[in-house]
Amino acid sequence: MRGRPKPGAYDTTMTQTIPDTDWAAHLQRVHTHRDQNAFAALFAHFAPRVKGFLIRSGASEPLAEECTQEVMATVWHKAHLFDGSRAGVSTWIFTIARNKRIDALRKQRRPEPEEVTWGPEEEPDQTDVLALQQDTRKLAIALAQLPEKQRILIERAYFADLSHSEIAEETGLPLGTIKSRIRLALERLRHAMQ
Repeated sequence: MRGRPKPGAYDTTMTQTIPDTDWAAHLQRVHTHRDQNAFAALFAHFAPRVKGFLIRSGASEPLAEECTQEVMATVWHKAHLFDGSRAGVSTWIFTIARNKRIDALRKQRRPEPEEVTWGPEEEPDQTDVLALQQDTRKLAIALAQLPEKQRILIERAYFADLSHSEIAEETGLPLGTIKSRIRLALERLRHAMQ
């Protein structure tokens, strides 16, 4: 079956008795067998709690509902990223919820694009074009000289337009590590461009 199952949709071929409190085992079954029963139990337990957490954090009812659905979809699709040695299941899920809420708030605060005027534009000054080309080459060289771990994160953040939390979900790295590597990389690029 592709995609995320609907809550309450059960696959009787995957039925295995798992105590409702062993959430790590539920996540493992979702990861290894795409077990819909395990996911339904996770959904039934965590979805209302996540929604309540988001509302208490200041999210509106519709935003909390939307984020909760995204959180549970992430649990279904990214169960393989859970590492029980780093955090408990509830900590992992509520961290995803916090990140989804931050992402949603960022999207709401993005400014509207400026009005685009159509028609012929003035030709740019050749000095400006040459300076821009030189800066572009200089930046490409500076990017290539970054340590690989920093360069990859800069590319994901600025060229792929991913938020720090999306990069954390994609790489499995802690959010603090991502922020510090990006900060260090930007500092190196700033020095290289001077």
